[in-house]
Amino acid sequence: MRFNLNKEGEDKMFGFFKKNKNNKEVVVYALASGDIVPITQVNDPVFAGKMMGDGFAILPTSGVITSPVKGEIVNVFPTLHAVGIKTPEGLEVLVHMGIDTVELKGAPFQTTVTVGQKVDENTVLSTVDLEALNEAGKDTAMMVLFTNMDKLDTFSIATEGSVDGKSEVGKVTMKP
Repeated sequence: MRFNLNKEGEDKMFGFFKKNKNNKEVVVYALASGDIVPITQVNDPVFAGKMMGDGFAILPTSGVITSPVKGEIVNVFPTLHAVGIKTPEGLEVLVHMGIDTVELKGAPFQTTVTVGQKVDENTVLSTVDLEALNEAGKDTAMMVLFTNMDKLDTFSIATEGSVDGKSEVGKVTMKP
């Protein structure tokens, strides 16, 4: 299933062919292999309620987490559980690894990217010990959140099924 939504969450499928040529498109990739789900289905009310932005999650089968977009690292959280990326088109993306993982103080994360580093879908952001997350009773959902929704025109992201890491799962169109 694929959703074509504008920033208000309205279906834009029938307006798809009326694209403004000044809009900038960003390709979005799966950050891990596993099952892709809408952000509304993650087990956290803040993320599911889109308080941090809209997006999607992948329930991973592998702990190798790659960049979901081409861009530049703008933030690596001290606890290594989250990374901020900004694309050349201006899309701001938060990669949040697991739920309630900040309290693990970085233990299950080998996050190797640094602020200012250029990344693409082949760049490993972090290697996550999924077994350690499970043993700590943490949800392993890997979330991709678009945090500057006011700058988005539309986005279309696959929201169900199995995906391979680094495969294209959708597109975001920025406002001109």
